Amino acid sequence: MNREEMNHSLKVFAAKIRLETMKIIASRGNGHVGGSLSIADALAVLYGEVMNIDPKNPRWERRDWCVLSKGHAGPAMYAALGLKGYFPMEDAYHLNEGGSNFPSHTDRNKTIGVDLTTGSLGQGISQAAGAALANRMQGIDSHVFVFVGDGEADEGQVWEAAQFASHYKLDHLIALIDSNGRQLDGTVDEVMSHGMGLVAKFEAFGWKVIDVKDGNDVMEIYDAIEDAYRSEGKPVALILNTIKGKGIDFVEKSGAHSSTLNKEQWDAVIKEAQDKLEALL
Repeated sequence: MNREEMNHSLKVFAAKIRLETMKIIASRGNGHVGGSLSIADALAVLYGEVMNIDPKNPRWERRDWCVLSKGHAGPAMYAALGLKGYFPMEDAYHLNEGGSNFPSHTDRNKTIGVDLTTGSLGQGISQAAGAALANRMQGIDSHVFVFVGDGEADEGQVWEAAQFASHYKLDHLIALIDSNGRQLDGTVDEVMSHGMGLVAKFEAFGWKVIDVKDGNDVMEIYDAIEDAYRSEGKPVALILNTIKGKGIDFVEKSGAHSSTLNKEQWDAVIKEAQDKLEALL
């Protein structure tokens, strides 16, 4: 597959992830739309091209891992997993129902294909660092990818994990920082500014840092991961400069963290996602 073909294939996959994400959240009537949509492109690159996985053997010990430290973006991961065949896509249309295997935050004990349970912000990156170290100790040469929100990076535990990963030279740990500039109560700069910025901050903790100017461009993400693979002796942080709610107009404009809509509004959102997918086909 040449670059043009790959670019088109990954854009289509990202559009499918967005459509299914909206269907999943609409099944509940409310959910974390903004942060789910902003990582759809990165999920498409990971599950569509990069990661070494086997949907028929989800716990294959030599697989690459994908961890949502920002676990509230679970619907987007469920969409990617369903599209890859880990489970029938329709199974995920029971988001956060009683007894559902699809909670609003990812849970490895409930959902096939989820590598680690997350949702308490800051803890997912710590678990991912532990998984990367454990793999190395077992002689497993796979990568652990972990999504961290820029708002989540307010948590001190994120930086404890960053220090741990640097100390143990976990060069098979790749953090994808969803830097969309917004969090629950406002902009990241208003709520808790990162001061020197996330690039300088991760560098100060001893990480190799790649600043992805358009974190919603599938080929920029792919190239950054290829660059990350060449890192030796350092974990890698990809700073994905994304748009919260990317791909759905009203979410992009509002920067909504979570949305509750009526049926007519959800129908319109799903139609928009469907139309954008069909435009690529």
